Amino acid sequence: MQDKFTRTTAAIAAAVLATMSLAACANDDDNGANGGAGENGGTGEGTNGSAHEGGTFTWWDPYPQHESGSDWEARAQQCGEDAGVTIDRTAYDTTGLTNQALLAAQEGVSPDIILLDNPAVSTLAETGMLTTVDEFGLDTSAIEENLIAAGDLDGESYGIPIGANTLSLYYNAEILEEAGVDPESITDWDSLTAALASVDDAGYRGITFAGIGTEEGSFQFLPWFWGAGADLRELDSPEAIEALELWVGWLDEGYAPQSVINNSQNSTWEEFLTGSFAFVENGTWQVNSAADAEFETGVVQLPARDGGVAPAPTGGEFIVAPVQSDESRYEVTRQIVECMTTPEGFVETATTFAYYIPPTQEGQDQLLEEYPELEPWVEAVQNAKGRTSDDLGTDYPIISEALWTAVQNALSGAATAQEALEAAQAEAEAATN
Repeated sequence: MQDKFTRTTAAIAAAVLATMSLAACANDDDNGANGGAGENGGTGEGTNGSAHEGGTFTWWDPYPQHESGSDWEARAQQCGEDAGVTIDRTAYDTTGLTNQALLAAQEGVSPDIILLDNPAVSTLAETGMLTTVDEFGLDTSAIEENLIAAGDLDGESYGIPIGANTLSLYYNAEILEEAGVDPESITDWDSLTAALASVDDAGYRGITFAGIGTEEGSFQFLPWFWGAGADLRELDSPEAIEALELWVGWLDEGYAPQSVINNSQNSTWEEFLTGSFAFVENGTWQVNSAADAEFETGVVQLPARDGGVAPAPTGGEFIVAPVQSDESRYEVTRQIVECMTTPEGFVETATTFAYYIPPTQEGQDQLLEEYPELEPWVEAVQNAKGRTSDDLGTDYPIISEALWTAVQNALSGAATAQEALEAAQAEAEAATN
């Protein structure tokens, strides 16, 4: 296994850097913000100590915003206490966590548990550093197939999603009323474009989204790409070209601002909160902010080209168990994982983070009993898709970079949609074959 790490880690780490920076998934604060593990990065006693009751188990996650004493910290500690051990928790930003996990695996000092951004699961699994859920004897039959697929590689599952977030269209209800647009009439691309034209005629801005040249740009474009029926292995398909032409057409008509070329998801949200835009493509994590907006807001699903809900990419973390030299630790690790992945545990995660939807039907039903207003987001998650699904694995970051580059070139007018995507396909093929 050490030889495989040596061959692959450098290339994988470079790819991960481009992919693991979504605002959808975690707060990018300083590394090592929590857990009291200090410079040892959470390794040491947790990895080498006793697996028996009273020992210490290490836990890494990408939530530095949840400091010691937070509800999340208490939750992690409670799962440890239930298993008879102490949790030594360390929090990193998303990219830092992935790179630190690769380094720890090389050095043979992996933590017992990692909560990992879902596109990174297959990346780390390919190095051989993660155990499978089957090896742990974990039952994942209740997990929604579209969600657990983000952690699959070569027919094996390497973790369990603790929840999911995704994208939809928020709307300004006051603008739509003035423009005479019924949000329920938006069911496909044609009806959405017609709504944007009506909003423009009423003197308002139509839609804003994030076309930035990073993973966020791919994340926001994928619902339109997949909603047209396109496949990430064929970036220059007629369906893919049609999706990119949709975005370009909105810019050409003035329905979307030129700022989308550089917009992040945060900046699009700031634009929406000015009250000037009818729609914004954004995620579950803005639910509380939308409720506090100075105008009435609502949510409609991102429409597929010909109708129905477009698959939007999933954000959110998986709980994974790295390989340990002392396999006697696995039984306690399994207990901690099970504590985090009960229906009640999924709901507790959802309420703790205020933007995660449980990955099981039972958990979703329980969440809706308490928060029925989240029903549109449950529907969006049920229709969502993992970015590394379809066995893309470590090819995804390469393909994604080619895709966001094509989006940039087309939106800026440097190339037509077809030219940009043909170049992207050539680049992706050269890099992945």
